[in-house]
Amino acid sequence: MNIVIVAQYLRDIGCFEGNNSRFVYLAKLLRDNQCDVEIITSNYHHSSKTHFKAVGELTGIKVTAIKEPGYPKNVCLKRFSSHKILAKNIGNYLKDRKKPDVIYTAVPSLAIAEICADYCKANDIKFIADIQDLWPEAFKMVLNIPVISDIGFYPMKKQADKIYAMADEIIAVSETYAKRGMAVNNKCKEPTVVYLGTEKETFDKYARRFKKESDEIVVSYIGSLTASYDLETVIDAIARINTPVKFLVMGDGSYKERFENYAKEKGINAEFTSRLDYPEMVERLVNSDIAVNPIHKGSAGSVINKVNDYAMAGLPVVNTQESQEYRCLLEKYQAGLNCECENTDDVYESLKKLIDNDDLRKEMAGNSRRLGEQCIDRAESYKSIVRKVCGE
Repeated sequence: MNIVIVAQYLRDIGCFEGNNSRFVYLAKLLRDNQCDVEIITSNYHHSSKTHFKAVGELTGIKVTAIKEPGYPKNVCLKRFSSHKILAKNIGNYLKDRKKPDVIYTAVPSLAIAEICADYCKANDIKFIADIQDLWPEAFKMVLNIPVISDIGFYPMKKQADKIYAMADEIIAVSETYAKRGMAVNNKCKEPTVVYLGTEKETFDKYARRFKKESDEIVVSYIGSLTASYDLETVIDAIARINTPVKFLVMGDGSYKERFENYAKEKGINAEFTSRLDYPEMVERLVNSDIAVNPIHKGSAGSVINKVNDYAMAGLPVVNTQESQEYRCLLEKYQAGLNCECENTDDVYESLKKLIDNDDLRKEMAGNSRRLGEQCIDRAESYKSIVRKVCGE
């Protein structure tokens, strides 16, 4: 079976060692299932806003990086223009290659997914949409002007509806996203929900632990440092705690300097590492005590990437994200504490509760790892994606 995976955001394609991308992992599973697999991606790195200089080797899998102009910021008109050009270039590439049996496409971006959907329809090819995020819902969080935003984003909504409706199969990283896709789809009998996840075996290989030399509690955050993430509330809460606490922030983004300056202003012990390679991030994460998932109000996110690693690391989570799906997961497994969004008092009380109560912290840590093993381990959860792709 010849399968094309179209995924714009693959992290570092210069070297695939330690690359934890959902699509790289899926490609390997399909390769091992005797499929002929090609990954089509962009030559532009979304996180660093630079172009990749080369494409690394991925044994038994062809990786094709298509030219994209790039853009300076996550939310800007140039980003959508860049996506349109990339989509056109991918469309031209598909026309010139052998017709595959399946095209498996990450959604978003919408421009690329639409090109793939149209190509599949014209050539009677199975089209599978993997919903990673909700557009335009995610952009409305940043540009939320009553009535005007609804009107302005309406064309994007119609584009998303078209893509979801054309999918022969809908895969999604959460129940929330699956319901959005299925609301307009009459072709897929049942969606497949598979969290982004991480592979337990690989995670544990990188998770070297050491005995801490002090009683200092380490509160960790991993991921993007942008307007969506409410690190100021966490910093304010930590500033009120009298016992030694270190705030470890692993990630990068346009708000990094702002968050660093705010931590200095509040006088807390904070380390900003920038983005780390996955193995190093895992090692530092598992040597933390508590994880935080602070997201501003109005987020369309659900079970997002960072919380998968938090669970596999066995960390209790202090969570402000409004997503009911993730809040219910934490409550079901007793793997952390849900707080009111943007409420410093609530975050402070939750952090203090975990810091002051070693037994509770250890109990929730064990529960968090159980959540990881039962719901997050890709070695088991991704089998259902392979079955959908291969039509088993």
